[in-house]
Amino acid sequence: MRIIARLDIKNSNLIKSINLEGLRVIGDPNTFAKKYYKDGADELIFMDLVASLYNRNSLHDIIKKVSNNVFIPITVGGGIRSIDDALKVFDSGADKIAINTAAIKNPSLINFLAKRFGSQAVVVSIEAKRKINDWEVYIESGREQTNLSVKNWVKEATDQGCGEILVTSIDQEGTGKGFDTELLSTITKNTSVPVIASGGFGDLKDVKAGFIDSKADAIAVADAIHYDKINLRQIRKKGLDLGLNLRDFNQ
Repeated sequence: MRIIARLDIKNSNLIKSINLEGLRVIGDPNTFAKKYYKDGADELIFMDLVASLYNRNSLHDIIKKVSNNVFIPITVGGGIRSIDDALKVFDSGADKIAINTAAIKNPSLINFLAKRFGSQAVVVSIEAKRKINDWEVYIESGREQTNLSVKNWVKEATDQGCGEILVTSIDQEGTGKGFDTELLSTITKNTSVPVIASGGFGDLKDVKAGFIDSKADAIAVADAIHYDKINLRQIRKKGLDLGLNLRDFNQ
């Protein structure tokens, strides 16, 4: 089980949003990445939130700097559409790539990338919004509907060979009101690959909600740690107190 710090990026800035809208600049991503590494994050996720809009990923320079100071796995997402795009990200120092929009438009891209780099290096990012008794997949950083059911897409992505699924609840993202446990449970029940819960972490009760109630393999935390409402060491302690299989730095 893993605790992951998520850093959403626009241009060269760490930003945060609510429901993937209203982006607010927080600061220098390299500074925050080093802090989270020292605080014991198991991994980092960097997402370029405007990459699809501008047909590019601008994180290469940021990841190069971060990877010189941080020695835990780094996942990078946003604007990755091809082998060449993926190679640039890996050459920058990333360990895994996350794909969303391009995968929806061309599901075989997942298989193509998994065969080239290994399934363990390919994360499918799912942005989901509640629709009555279901959830719909969104693309372009939550700006466009797809009319695709989350459950169906999870099965397709898994069949195509992804090694992990990052689930962001658009409804909960940036609100601090907790994970969408129904959404996460639906996904964890319908895939055999690890699932990362993202969107809504607000306080320590969400450790149980993410790991135990939702059966996620990892939780991604963003604004709660960006704004110092809570820190990664407190989150880890809570998880260990719950008996979760997390790294214990005191041993």
